[in-house]
This record gives sequence, structure tokens and C-alpha cells, in this order.
Amino acid sequence: MQRFGPSRTLHSVRDSDEQDWARAVAGDGEAFGRVFDRHRDRVRRHARGLAPSLTEAEDVVSVTFLEAWRRRDSVRFVDQSMLPWLLRTATYTCMNLARSERRYRVALARIPAADPSPDPADLVSDGEVFRVMRGLSLRDQEIITLCVLEDLSTEDAARFLGVRPSSARSRLSRARARLRDAHELHGRGFPLEGVSNA
Repeated sequence: MQRFGPSRTLHSVRDSDEQDWARAVAGDGEAFGRVFDRHRDRVRRHARGLAPSLTEAEDVVSVTFLEAWRRRDSVRFVDQSMLPWLLRTATYTCMNLARSERRYRVALARIPAADPSPDPADLVSDGEVFRVMRGLSLRDQEIITLCVLEDLSTEDAARFLGVRPSSARSRLSRARARLRDAHELHGRGFPLEGVSNA
């Protein structure tokens, strides 16, 4: 028997969707692949005409075949072809996508616009912060790095440094004060007030 590709025969190329689908439902993955290969381009063209973007059209193709498998026992055929069912499912998927996008836009429009507030990180450049940090002792740099930059609790930092939590808290407090003082010498306050000592 003449072969077409690694696993397809002349007989399998002539099979109808209905025959391949029956085989797929019985567990034949190649039969499902044949149905997918046969119709994916047509479903994609259909979805591109209805979906808002090419990416969403690709999603519609995936959802359509996933829905076909999910509802595999109720798929209907026209002249042994599954294409009408697939196109109808793709249309419904596109409609659901459009409804979801409309609901999302309406929900976003209901949210009041927040007053813009500057990001504290924008007040100080990274280079400036690290220049001031380099002027601190290694002990101060360690505790600031762990508790401020890495956002560890003083208890976790204490375990890491091998000291008591009370020592880590006092070390952090002194290091924050020294960092703030050093930064203020350069003409700006360093936004550390919100950092907890806990």
C-alpha cells in the first residue's frame, strides 16, 4: 500500500471526518490529528474574520478543537464532514470573546482614575543610593540589603546573620539612621520611613 508521510496511508487520506472522529473517540490520536490537520486552516481563516486580533484568532482555533474534544459525543456531521460544526463552534467562541472584552472594558470604565503619585523609587537614582550605601560599614550594608532591599523580616535576617532578633532590629535601626544621614548630606531625604523594624 502506498504511504503518505510516516504514518498515513492512501486509505486514511480518503477517510471521512465521521470515520476519523469515531476512531479518535475510541482512542486513536492519529485520527484526531487527521481531523485537526484537515480543518485547522479553514477554522483559522474563519476566526481571523471574526476575532479582534491574529493572536486571538489562534486562541479561537485551539478552543474550537478543545471544545470538539470536550463534547466529542455530541459532534454533528453534515455529509460526513465535521467542518460546519467546527465553524459554528468557532463563531460562538468569537462571540464569547467579544462579549468578554466588552464586559472588561465596561468594568475598567467604572473604576475611578487614581490620582497620579510619584514612585518613591523615582526620587532617588539607583546610582545615588548605591554610592551612599558604599559609604556605610559592611555590617550596615548587610542589614540594609537583607531587610530593606530584599524585604526580609528582622527575624529572618537575624537567622541568616546568626544573631538574636533584638540585635538585628537595633542594627537595622542604626543602619537606617546612618543611611538617611549620609543621604541628607547630599541634599535629599531617603524614603525609608515606611520600612518596618519588625
